[in-house]
Amino acid sequence: MAKVELKAPIIEEIKGNFDGAQGVVLADYRGLTVAEDTDLRRQLREAGVVYKVYKNTYIKRAISGTTFEGLTPSLEGPTAVAICKTDATAPARIISKFAKTAPKLEIKCGIVEGTFYDQNSIKAIADIPSRDELLSRLLGSLKSPITNMARVMKQIADKKEA
Repeated sequence: MAKVELKAPIIEEIKGNFDGAQGVVLADYRGLTVAEDTDLRRQLREAGVVYKVYKNTYIKRAISGTTFEGLTPSLEGPTAVAICKTDATAPARIISKFAKTAPKLEIKCGIVEGTFYDQNSIKAIADIPSRDELLSRLLGSLKSPITNMARVMKQIADKKEA
C-alpha cells in the first residue's frame, strides 16, 4: 500500500473533525506529564471537545481551502488540536483554565466562529463565560426586579394586616 493511501483516511478524519466546528484551538503540549495530559483530555471530553494530536502536514492538507486555513502559520512543533462543534469558546476556556495549573501548556492560536485569534486574543476569549452561564445570568437579572417587587408587596400586605 502506498504512503498516500495510508495518509488519506487520517486527513479525512481531520476534515471531518473540522467540518462544522465552532471553535478550534491549537496548543503546544510539550512538557505535560502523562497525568496532566490525561486530566486535560478528560475535561475536554466531558465538555464535548475533540482533542487530538496530528502531524502538522496532515492538518495543513486537511484545512487548506477552508475557513481554518489561517491556522497554518502556527502549525510548527508539537501541536495538539482542540475542536468543538457546539460551544465556540469551550476549547479556549478549558485549555486556558488548565494552563493555569500546568504552565507548560501553551495556547498557540485559534479560530472562534470563523475568526482567527492569536494567543493573547484566545486567552481573552477564554474569559468569556459559557452560553449556559450567560443565559442563567440574564435570566437572574430579569427575575431579580420582579422578585424584589414581590417581597416589597408582601411586606406591605403583612404590615397592613398587623
